[in-house]
Amino acid sequence: MQPFKYPFEMPLNFQYPGASAIHPQATTPQSIRQELIVKTESLLHQCVSTVVSMDSWGDWRLVHYGTFAKGGVSMVVLEATAVVPEGRITPHDSGLWKDEQIEPLKRIVGFVHQFNAVIQIGHAGRRASTVPLYLDNAKHYIGEEQGVWSQIDAPSLLYGPEMIVPPELSVFEIESIVQSFKDTAIRVEKAGFNALEIHGAHGYLINSFLSPLSNHRTDEYGVDFEGRIKILNDIVKAIRTVWSKILMVRISAEEWIEGGWTLNDSIRLTKILKELDVDILDASSGGNSANAKTPFGPLFQVPLAEAIKREIPDIITSTVGSIKTVEQAMSIIDNDRADLIMLARPLLRDPFWVLHSAATIKLDVDQALQYNLGKDYI
Repeated sequence: MQPFKYPFEMPLNFQYPGASAIHPQATTPQSIRQELIVKTESLLHQCVSTVVSMDSWGDWRLVHYGTFAKGGVSMVVLEATAVVPEGRITPHDSGLWKDEQIEPLKRIVGFVHQFNAVIQIGHAGRRASTVPLYLDNAKHYIGEEQGVWSQIDAPSLLYGPEMIVPPELSVFEIESIVQSFKDTAIRVEKAGFNALEIHGAHGYLINSFLSPLSNHRTDEYGVDFEGRIKILNDIVKAIRTVWSKILMVRISAEEWIEGGWTLNDSIRLTKILKELDVDILDASSGGNSANAKTPFGPLFQVPLAEAIKREIPDIITSTVGSIKTVEQAMSIIDNDRADLIMLARPLLRDPFWVLHSAATIKLDVDQALQYNLGKDYI
């Protein structure tokens, strides 16, 4: 399968949909490792599990991601890509745990690559084998009797009452999972991605190791802060032996529950991740405890990225969550609260959010050339 290519020469002054001709602060390009130019206006990050089979990177995904790419998003993140089949959040999730999954993924990357593509790899841990978010009984466990899998991996404790109690992973099993992340990173390189993100947030496997509420291990992967972060450090180190491009890590920077993972822990972790050659710290929050009191509201997670940015100014930070308007997005960048912005739900409602937002503030941006005839009608 050959990567998609336009059958004609692109104009010399054409950058990509969403790129500004005048480059105000909110759309200033940013160079990372001299490989990827990232606009600070917006990125796409979402978890929409819609794969017909666990081997499928088919037409639905091509259209899904391609629409965001030509809609002005500066970097498209292919989310929640499992490193092992039992690490999928739902049976509908995508994965890259075997070489046969590389070639069909190249078709998507080949199209999106014109606008920059990132893949997020992860392991769902104790939140695996659940009903997709867009169906009834979302997040509830579905077991082997319903045609999926029964193996649930975790450091020690269960997630919530709707889930099963997971067995504690052995050290050998943890080392095997670390190797699976490394093997997947090799496939990510072969598929042609610009960047790779490790998903260490929202109660999935890595996050459940980080938190003292879910990790009660008494060995080298538990006990204290250094032990709880060991699996993430091991994964980063392993990936860096085979991946030289942009490396991102997403964490839940605050657990929102007494006795849980805190912002101070995240700052401490980020300093270590920077030393391990991580380029971007993607600061989300919550998801590890069913009893968390998350203070949802406009820009509620921005202070997390801002605090990390202040303490570790030489790492690039991204923020996400309840960012709904272009004015909100621009205020974050203009006030130097974060370097990058992730968008998910706004783009599900309007895949051309970036172009429409630019029009509302009278900002002239490039569009996919085929759509230029409609530019004056936005």
